[in-house]
Amino acid sequence: MSKALGWLGVVLVGSGVVVACSSEDKAGKVCEPGATAACKGTGDCDGTWSCVKNGLAWGPCQCGSNTGGAAGSGGAGAAGGLGGSSTGGTGAVPACSPTGKDADGDCFGDGDGDCKDDDANVNPGAIDYPGNGVDDDCSGTADDYAPCDEAITNLGDPDPLNGARALGLCQLTTKEEKKWGVIQAKWVMADGKTGMNEKSHGLLPSFGANLLPREGKRLLALSSGTAREPGDGDYKPVSGADMGTDGLAPTGFPIDSPSCKVVTEKDKATHDPAALEVSLRVPSNAKSFLIDFNYYTYEFPTYVCTKYNDFFVALQFPAPKNAQSGNIAFDGEGNPVSVNNAYLRACKPQTAGNKAFDCPLGVGLLDQTGFDNSAATGWLVTQSPITPRGLITLRFAIWDMGDSVLDSTVLLDALRFSPDEVPQAGTSPAQ
Repeated sequence: MSKALGWLGVVLVGSGVVVACSSEDKAGKVCEPGATAACKGTGDCDGTWSCVKNGLAWGPCQCGSNTGGAAGSGGAGAAGGLGGSSTGGTGAVPACSPTGKDADGDCFGDGDGDCKDDDANVNPGAIDYPGNGVDDDCSGTADDYAPCDEAITNLGDPDPLNGARALGLCQLTTKEEKKWGVIQAKWVMADGKTGMNEKSHGLLPSFGANLLPREGKRLLALSSGTAREPGDGDYKPVSGADMGTDGLAPTGFPIDSPSCKVVTEKDKATHDPAALEVSLRVPSNAKSFLIDFNYYTYEFPTYVCTKYNDFFVALQFPAPKNAQSGNIAFDGEGNPVSVNNAYLRACKPQTAGNKAFDCPLGVGLLDQTGFDNSAATGWLVTQSPITPRGLITLRFAIWDMGDSVLDSTVLLDALRFSPDEVPQAGTSPAQ
């Protein structure tokens, strides 16, 4: 559990008070929820300091200029630059440098292979959206995007790029190339450092008796225990697998769950943390992305609304304005994904921690998962704004807090892009 971190070096909005540049622990101090202040972020960029929703701490300085800024921290290869757009997207955008004539202003000229120079959504940097009958990416074939995880056969595949492929990210690129794609992928701990146990990640063909991938043939599993299901050779019971790894929580975490009348223990230590971090260039015709996930926790029902909870976070660098210290996965009440989340819907109806759980999904999704008498969210989808051609880093992370027992597992799949613009990040039940 990490102490809430505050970042100083700001001009308080409306007050004109200048504070010397430094950082300090703000545990026990409060701010007005929703309050903002100007600040200097990484690379001396001009950014915004925001009070978190529960008012217990200031979040990190987030830069969001139209042109992007200095390379971001926490991202693999520092590809997640600080920057954004006036429409709410995030990601440092490279300079527009078309080769030859660029009639549609999409930064791809006839010398870059732009096959339709009167449509800014069609160029070699675009993603081919299925079913629209358009050769969006100028590959020569319309609707040719397909899953790329069929060749994965090893549950414990050590290649993090195959973790990205299991999510649906099939194309590779470099920071210098114009095309979209994955620049780098890494298995890391929750704070972005190396050292996670190799059995805490898995590329699974299914989970339990009733859960299959949302796209392709594999699910990405991350666990504070073994990312496996009962019957797998290296599975350990989720009641208490000790993976022998310790680290720190991401900056700003853990945070309180507004739905619980209890203060989360401010302990920055994490136990058995596991994460996949992916740096990528956004397609030129995408303004948001979506990711499906399903969170299982053995902490239910005993540890609902207690001060020790396991967490799953989906961190986006740079982050949209409503993110929780970079996290874009939380319910409508601002609860991060833990046993206290409002979306725990696969379980037996009951009252736990003074909260009523009606469990509309029943227990079918728990069957033969190891979490048979516990709970899961069912499939949820998070959608978040991005900037076309921008460089971003995503880190999907899970960890135990307090000790290494009572594990949690998250399944992720079907990361996809959308031309739809969204003002902020949001999570809801998936269809």
